[in-house]
Amino acid sequence: MQKKNGKLLMRLEKVCKIYQMGEDKLFALSNVDLEINRGEFSSILGPSGSGKSTLLHILGLLDEPSTGKIYLDGIEVHKLNEDERARLRGKKIGFIFQMFNLIPSLTVLENVTLPALIYENSPAEAEAKALSTLKFIGMDHRLHHYPNQLSGGQRQRVAIARALINDPEIIFADEPTGNLDTKTGKDVLDMFRDLHLRGKTIIIVTHDVGITKLTERTIRIVDGKVVSS
Repeated sequence: MQKKNGKLLMRLEKVCKIYQMGEDKLFALSNVDLEINRGEFSSILGPSGSGKSTLLHILGLLDEPSTGKIYLDGIEVHKLNEDERARLRGKKIGFIFQMFNLIPSLTVLENVTLPALIYENSPAEAEAKALSTLKFIGMDHRLHHYPNQLSGGQRQRVAIARALINDPEIIFADEPTGNLDTKTGKDVLDMFRDLHLRGKTIIIVTHDVGITKLTERTIRIVDGKVVSS
């Protein structure tokens, strides 16, 4: 068992992700060793096909490695079953995606409330959390709008609120400004900086070198291998 400490939050040891392609094996990740410290603000940088999204999915417990070990806050994740990983993911991790991934048939309030309901809050508790979080990110004036009634920047703010609803320790953002104009993208990055100052661990996956200049650490990945960190 990995011991908890005040700094180390997550660790990957010799992690590989392998896909069988006929008689050949494709290594999407190859022997990745990586540590994420509590409260850090980092970017994962790499070209298309480098393995950065695969690494995000492994770090975010959305996918399992083919080989290797994962530790999160002292927990040996590689020993957990699917349900146990899902509960840990819901408690510790929030996700923000380039395409927002909001449910079109739900209002802003319903989209943000849903993860809190899944995490076994009562409906009243879940809605109260959602209202508070939407107020924090400046979207409490759009509670009953649907995603198609919002601008791209507004949808991304709702996605951020949804990621924050269960007060996760880590927020993973996959190309979060990819579908936004320059000004709106800057506003979203400013919000990430504010969340970091409030103590959140923020990891942004990007191919944009400009974004890495705003983060404290850049994890570079090429051909499934972390080449610098």
